[in-house]
Amino acid sequence: MPYEAPTHTVERSLRATTGAKIIAGVDEVGRGAWAGPVTVCAAVTGLRRPPEGLTDSKLLTVKRRTALAELLTDWVTSFALGHASPEEIDALGMTAALRLAAVRALEGLPVRPDAVILDGKHDYLGDPWKVRTVIKGDQSCIAVAAASVIAKVRRDAMMAELGADCAPFGFAANAGYPSPVHKAALAESGPTEHHRLSWSYLDELPRWRHLKKNRVPAPRPAAVEIEGQLGFDF
Repeated sequence: MPYEAPTHTVERSLRATTGAKIIAGVDEVGRGAWAGPVTVCAAVTGLRRPPEGLTDSKLLTVKRRTALAELLTDWVTSFALGHASPEEIDALGMTAALRLAAVRALEGLPVRPDAVILDGKHDYLGDPWKVRTVIKGDQSCIAVAAASVIAKVRRDAMMAELGADCAPFGFAANAGYPSPVHKAALAESGPTEHHRLSWSYLDELPRWRHLKKNRVPAPRPAAVEIEGQLGFDF
């Protein structure tokens, strides 16, 4: 499928207009899933030429995406992942959970970015981060595309591991997103500890809708889960 390769145009613009030197591309995966965490990757790439074929993870086959992720984890100057758990999503709502995961990712970088390129229209990060939102940034910005691929592959691997103990739900194939197999398992067995219990899918399950949780504010937990590749090369 033909596509326009991402560029460093936004990064160069930020460098020229704001003086930013360390710029992180940020993208998320898992926003629409029924189970598992929402995962955010922050990636810093500098201005080097990326591996061939880099683009939005959704435009890549599983095989190509997996191979690219392996290349990218060594190619990027640094990256970090942040997760917000199903319990945090239920307690805080998706927007606040996204911010929590993104802050965890950004704080996991070895050096604080001067600016952030955030995929999408809405800035869910806010102050004190200097944010430039870019619609379809995962297709047009190299750093965001890199974050997109790494986040998708890492979260898929996490869900496959969870699926080993929840085989009927098909997490290895659906990564916690809606699918016929997932829906059938929910109707038969109800939600697992990995499911988001404040979501509307429970309204359609008469046997299990009593488990639905109303969202209530909750304090930010102390535990932080991050991982990353250190080192800078500008």
